[in-house]
This record gives sequence, C-alpha cells and structure tokens, in this order.
Amino acid sequence: MNGLLNFFPSRTMSIYMGKMFLVRTFAILAGLVLVLQALDLLSESGRILAYAGNGDAEVWRYVGLRTPEIIARFLPFSVLLGTIIALSQLNQNSEVIAMKASGLSAHQVLAPLMLTGALVAVVAFGFNERVVARASATLAQWKKVDYGPLPVDRGDRSNIWVRDGDNLIVVQQIKGKGDAALLYGITQYERQGRTLKSTLNADTGKRDGAGWRVEGARRFDIAAGTVTPLGSVRIADGVRPDQFTLSQINADSMSFTDLKEAIDDLKLAGRPTAALEGSLWHKLSGPLSSILMPLLGAVAAFGIARSGKLFFRAVIGMGLGFAYFVADNFAIAMGNLGAYPPFLAAWAPFLLFAMIGEAVLLRTEE
Repeated sequence: MNGLLNFFPSRTMSIYMGKMFLVRTFAILAGLVLVLQALDLLSESGRILAYAGNGDAEVWRYVGLRTPEIIARFLPFSVLLGTIIALSQLNQNSEVIAMKASGLSAHQVLAPLMLTGALVAVVAFGFNERVVARASATLAQWKKVDYGPLPVDRGDRSNIWVRDGDNLIVVQQIKGKGDAALLYGITQYERQGRTLKSTLNADTGKRDGAGWRVEGARRFDIAAGTVTPLGSVRIADGVRPDQFTLSQINADSMSFTDLKEAIDDLKLAGRPTAALEGSLWHKLSGPLSSILMPLLGAVAAFGIARSGKLFFRAVIGMGLGFAYFVADNFAIAMGNLGAYPPFLAAWAPFLLFAMIGEAVLLRTEE
C-alpha cells in the first residue's frame, strides 16, 4: 500500500492537480451542454409545441430528458479538453518541470489525473445506468406519440410490428414477457399475397397455447365495407412471445443489467445478438475513456520541444483524442454491421489508443 502511495506526488500536489482537472472538465461540460441544448431546442421546440395543449412545461420536460443524453455523450470530450487545459497550465507555470526536477517520472506526474479520471468513469457509469437509460427510454417513447401524453407505464414496449405469414400484426403496447406477456391495442392486417382483404382489431390479448387469445375483436371486410363483431378469438398461431417482447431492443435506453438479460433472452430464442453485445461492452469501455484521456493529452505537458510550442503540443493532444472518438464510433458501426466481433468493436479503440498514448509517453519522456 505504501508503495502504491509513493507512486503519486505529495498529497497536497495530488489534490491540487485533481481539483484543477475536475474544475476545468466540468466547466467545459457545462458550457457544452448549455450551447448544445439550446441548439437542440431550436429544432425540437416547434415539434413539441405543435401538439395541442403543450406549453412551457413540456419544453422543460424535454430539456430534463435530453440533457442527460448530451452529458453522457460529451463527458469524454470534456475530460479530454479539461486534461489538455490543466496540463498546459501546469506546463506554462513550470510546475511540471518542478515535479520532474524533484525526481518524479512522467507516469507519476500523470497519476493524480488518471486516478481522478477513474473516479469520473465510475460516476459516469452510475449516471448512465440510473439516469441516462431511463431518460432515453422515456424520451424515445414520448417521440413516438409526437410529444403527446405519455403512456402510463413508460418501461413497456410500444408500437410493435410482427409478421405472421402474409399477415401483419401491430401491437400498441405490450407488458410482461414470455407466456405472461399481455398485448394491448391489437391490429391484424389480413392479406392474401400483397392484397389486403380485412383487418382485425382487438382490445387485449394473452397467450393461448401456440397462439394468442384476443378479446373484444372485430373484423373489417375491405370489399364489403362491413364490421363484424367477433368477441373472443384465437389468432397468430406460431407467433412466439419473444417476437413481440424482443422485436425492438434499444441498447441506449436500457441499463447494463437489463440489456444483458435481453441478450440472454435473444440467445435462447436463437436470434442474432452481436450488435447488442457490442453495445453492452461499450457501456463499460465508454466511461473508462475518462482514464484514457489524461494519457492522450499528456503531450500537452511533455514533449521533446521545450521552446514554447505549447499550443502546438495541445493541438497534438486534441488530435489524438479526436482520433480516438472517430475510431471508437467506426468500430461500433462495424460491430453493428457484423464486420467486427462484439468485444473487438467495443474494446479495440480503447486498447489501441492506450498503447499509442503509452508509446508516445515512453518515447518522449521515459
């Protein structure tokens, strides 16, 4: 334990560097959120107010749901800029030179920032799990109803489409899963080939053997133009519950544990899960990028040139950080297409740029 503590600078210096890093990171994040939320409102406020009865309260509700998404997306970017600004200031004030003159290595100088980055990563993961996932799920469902009244149960899936042979089945809302799944607002489009013959509407439905028992059913015949009450009928033989419950999985709207359970259910149903597994791993690698940013931005404090090229070194640090974000998005896109395995899609950019940052640091300073 003492050996680990000896790796860090003095307690006073570590707290000073960590506080400087945090203040600049969250100041940048606050500015970004303020500007980006204002720009986002310019495009969305018209759609929100277009629904009859909506006013300022709905606009502020949208802000409350959208802000967590913006924070989660731009926190790593803010950590990068906070790192570069903090290290540039330390370098400009010759504090880095003083620390190295006291016998500290480059890794020891960066240790307080990386430890603080680890704390930011833990907070970011918890924030994503407890706040962002719920806000994203609620906002996605609110957009589906064109910013109208939200369904009572915000966690339930809505607007589900399932194919049954030539027929198409639309369910407005589904609660539960497996044989306990309950369907609400059911419409079955009954077709012969590509020709629509009739529609069957029902209020509720539940599992009945290999099919579904729907209540309050009525059939509209297209050719005759008549509506026939049917009452309780059995439809959709062979349509499994997972075709309803697992037809729309939005990884951004689910917590890590919920997404893991959904992936396990999909695997049991024999359905592909590679893209979702990549998103699952990225829920871990994404927040951990806060640990990587001090390593990539270290070039702002260290470098071969000591002739006042501080701005040039800061630009190099930003370039490395932006390259990481581009590589990360590219890898996730390739994972969604199935070109990369899930683990590689989520972790390859993180591990690659960790090695690049370490190589630059070792080459120039150690």
